[in-house]
Amino acid sequence: MTSVQATVDDRRRAPATQVSARRRALTIAGLIVGVGIAILLSLAFGSRTVSAAEILDGLTSWTQGRTPAEIGAIAVQERIPRTVLAIIAGAALALSGALMQAITRNPIADPGILGVNTGAALAVVCGIAFFGISSPYQYLWLALGGAILTAIFVYNVGSVGPGGSTPIKLALAGAATTAALSSLVSAVLLPRIAAMDTFRFWQVGGVGGADWGTMAVISPLLVAGTLVAFVCAPALNALALGDDVAVGLGVRIGRTRLLAAVAGVVLCAAVTAVAGPIAFVGLMVPHVVRMLVGPDQRWILPLSALGGAVLLTLADTIGRLIGYPGETEAGIVTAFVGAPVLVIIARRSRMRGV
Repeated sequence: MTSVQATVDDRRRAPATQVSARRRALTIAGLIVGVGIAILLSLAFGSRTVSAAEILDGLTSWTQGRTPAEIGAIAVQERIPRTVLAIIAGAALALSGALMQAITRNPIADPGILGVNTGAALAVVCGIAFFGISSPYQYLWLALGGAILTAIFVYNVGSVGPGGSTPIKLALAGAATTAALSSLVSAVLLPRIAAMDTFRFWQVGGVGGADWGTMAVISPLLVAGTLVAFVCAPALNALALGDDVAVGLGVRIGRTRLLAAVAGVVLCAAVTAVAGPIAFVGLMVPHVVRMLVGPDQRWILPLSALGGAVLLTLADTIGRLIGYPGETEAGIVTAFVGAPVLVIIARRSRMRGV
């Protein structure tokens, strides 16, 4: 009877497993196709809409090192760097958000809500106002230092009191820190008009200023952060079961949290240095991916990277269209879309807790 019952149970579980595998396969295929479509739309639309033939001419002439004959093809070549930056920046921000949500076990955690973006912004604005920095390399190290210090501060504040660092305490500490640092940014900028002019376009967040030099500067950090994130995925799955269970499974909790946190902060800070503090990408994408493929971080992390690339590339394209003849920065578009998503997540969390 026991073996028969086990066989029946296995058959009952099989369809659910097949559905889960089918959903994951469809999600992967959909995101890969989405990345391709987002790239084509980014190359095609802007201040001048180009045809498929002009896109092909722009891409082939770019790879062959010759000057294109068509004006549309020239426009395509000018859009290639910002498209590449949108892809890697969106992937890095979504991956950073997924890591922070896994570490804190909080579905509304992301670099913006936990204050990491604002800490990086404050460091950069202080460098602009007091030291006259202007190079992407200087932006990178200041943003990285500000982000790390802010993350440490938020975690320590959120760990005060009984129960240690709970998701609610971390979110509240991040919100309070973000408000305080935003005030400091305003206090530094307001008396300094020149610094404000330099900073205001960067602060909104966008990929319009993309160039190959800045991407080359941040690429090693992005690659290192991504590799560390993927290596930590199995241990993050164990942490989701609780610290006691994770210890029983042989996971070194402190080391795992530290490595994942450093990877998330580095990914966020590197993107913030060149594209500004773009909000809500790290919040929206991992949450949607989790609903589609389940809680396994081995799936959430890479699929979040794909989803983030799609979201930010489409946001940049939409910003160029709605802001014509100028453009609306991608950070404004993601914030406009992300605010309702945050409300939905909060309502769902509240309903679970009732």
